[in-house]
Amino acid sequence: MKALDHKLLRDLLALKGQVLTIALVVACGIASYVTLHSAYDSLVYSRDAYYEHNRFADAFVHLEHAPKPVGERLALLPGVASVETRIQESALVPMPTLDRPATGILVSLPEEGRSRMSRLHLTRGRMPDAARSDEVVVLDAFATAHQLQLGERIQAIINGNLRKLRVVGVAMSPEFVMTVPPGSMSYDARRVVVLWLPERVLASAFRMEGAFNDAQFNLEQGATPRVVLADIDRELKPYGGLGAVTREKQSSNYLLSGEMMQLENMAAVVPAIFLFVAAFLLNVVLSRLIALQRSQIATLKALGYDDRAIGVHYLELVSFVVVLGALAGLALGAWLGGAMTDMYTSMYFRFPEPQYRLEPRVVVFSLVVSLGSAVIGAASSVWNVARLPPAEAMRPPAPAGYQFGWLNRIVGSRLLSVSARMVARELIRRPLRAGLSAVGVAFSIGIVVVSGFWYDAIDNLLNVQFHQSMREDLNVTFMNPAPERAVRELAHVPGVRFAEGYRVLTVKFSSRNYARDGTVQGLPSDAELRHIVDRSGATVELPADGMLLSKELAKRLHVRVGDQVRVELREGDRSTHLVPVVGLVDDAFGLQGYMNRSSLAQTLGETESVNTAALRIDSARRAEVLQRLNKYPKVLSVGAPSDFREQFEAQSGGIMRVFTFIMAAFASVIAIGVVYNGARVSLSQRSRDLASLRVLGFTRSEIASVLFGELGVHMVLAIPLGIWIGGVMSEAMMSADPENYRLPITLSARTYAFAVSVAIGSGLISALLVRRKLDKLDLIGVLKTRE
Repeated sequence: MKALDHKLLRDLLALKGQVLTIALVVACGIASYVTLHSAYDSLVYSRDAYYEHNRFADAFVHLEHAPKPVGERLALLPGVASVETRIQESALVPMPTLDRPATGILVSLPEEGRSRMSRLHLTRGRMPDAARSDEVVVLDAFATAHQLQLGERIQAIINGNLRKLRVVGVAMSPEFVMTVPPGSMSYDARRVVVLWLPERVLASAFRMEGAFNDAQFNLEQGATPRVVLADIDRELKPYGGLGAVTREKQSSNYLLSGEMMQLENMAAVVPAIFLFVAAFLLNVVLSRLIALQRSQIATLKALGYDDRAIGVHYLELVSFVVVLGALAGLALGAWLGGAMTDMYTSMYFRFPEPQYRLEPRVVVFSLVVSLGSAVIGAASSVWNVARLPPAEAMRPPAPAGYQFGWLNRIVGSRLLSVSARMVARELIRRPLRAGLSAVGVAFSIGIVVVSGFWYDAIDNLLNVQFHQSMREDLNVTFMNPAPERAVRELAHVPGVRFAEGYRVLTVKFSSRNYARDGTVQGLPSDAELRHIVDRSGATVELPADGMLLSKELAKRLHVRVGDQVRVELREGDRSTHLVPVVGLVDDAFGLQGYMNRSSLAQTLGETESVNTAALRIDSARRAEVLQRLNKYPKVLSVGAPSDFREQFEAQSGGIMRVFTFIMAAFASVIAIGVVYNGARVSLSQRSRDLASLRVLGFTRSEIASVLFGELGVHMVLAIPLGIWIGGVMSEAMMSADPENYRLPITLSARTYAFAVSVAIGSGLISALLVRRKLDKLDLIGVLKTRE
């Protein structure tokens, strides 16, 4: 073994504490990157494989009613490779475990057998017998949520008639990975079910023999989707076509993509923070460690070792530390990534065969970043020392030039104790070192702040949404627009204290060459249960005429107050109207327009109508109200704003708590790494000074107060900086998908307190570790002078 190899082993053993903490910091950086990126890659791969294997269609359209020969004409349109027509309707499905019926989506199965597009994946049982009218296949997520067994009978209200159906199969579908019932704000597998029945059964129930009201398409390779969709819409306009959409805008895939975009954004921001902090710490700590070995480097040069050999030696030291941390980080990241993938696929995204994948590019990138930052940090210090002549390098560095300024006068004041003056002088003499340590700790605080931001923002949004914007107890969605008297009928239901009706339209907004899909909400001028509230919680007044537009929508359409926006209906006669924009609102969800309900009816050229109603009820008579609402034939679904909070607590709340715990653990490791290594380097640099104080009569506690006083100042400087960094990083995470959600940048005192507690706790642990080294200080050894 070469002499430098012996030195390498001795250095690693002597620096084992610092080697371990630096390796842990590198491991946390790589683990966070591998965890989130591998989970995202795995979900995308599983989704795409599912779509491809089950032949998920390229385009979809829903309409009112068309004879089957129209489907044959659709197949002849340019760019259309194939088309499959079907019947799709709504139903209510009462379940004994629910206080109100689940929303059912009825989908017909072709007479010739399985669909050619968006094919079902049977997880249990078989397909229905076309000769029987009571057999049904149920969506897997719903069957799992209610523990339905094969052969079990369920009830469904189909076109006003109660029917009993027997479950013969349970299936997944690429078309219904995530389904949101009407009037709801979130995906809830318990309250929405897809039922697949033979086409003959649905055609008979809805009087659609020889007709269809839904179609899906495969497009030819190279076809322009926009042109093909326009041709489909033109062909189906006489039959009440509601507007064809591509796979990207299909409701389930759109929700799925939004959730994945959120994970992608986290995978881009959070690991970048960890890798940056790890690289920063490696540069600072390793450069200090190498600077401490200035005399050893000079001795090696005097013995004949050239700059290249010395450089390779220290790069080997750095590489060992980084590789040790990288291997641990890859192993931990792969385990956490697999666990996160399992958690998402079991709670949110139900894929037939989810697969965890750790892509080589993720491994290579994390290793390159860590090794690169370590090599750069070490190389600069080695070069600065190695280029000195041996005789000069063997001498201690020349003391820095100091000036006696106003800070020194304050420090020299008798108001400060001796220990405090020593701490202050060291900070004044080496402000850069203090600043870098504070920045490292600040980033660990910022990471914990970011981990708590999601919970705070959503909790604040829910409070604003339910206490100020949506103040009803229940909301009712009608199957079709109804006159105002339908709301008065609901108001007379025993147990209902107040009822209010709204008109909600699905539309396409456009201005010049810009267009976006969204909704228009028609609210009564004296609305009590629904208010327009911006992200800060301020109520915005509904204009008597014109439209109030989401600020994000106005930005996408490049319109300002006073401009006109074109509104094309996605239902009914699909008419187009020009509406003036009279105001903007910085709301939190989607792309929307708000109008006075009377003004909306006048714009559409129709009498006032409603398709949604909000109810305030007597809580003691809730069960009675729900029982009566379930019997209304015109009701499509009954929802409650409180469902979203319950669902959030059951699903997202648990995930966020796990995420917060992992981020806090990683941040603690970073904080310990920064503080401990800073303290160890400071102890090495000042060992002679501290030993001299011991010889002069200072106690161990007094010299410890000098060293730990500096660390305390670093922590004090880091806290406000870390809180600011956390806010900046939170804003960066919110810029991912502003068209779907725009959470307010809200951080609670609880999150700040937790983040500061993590940093302080990490600092105390580091201080205890360093105190052990301080107590074992060799007074005779460190006081020896070199002649």
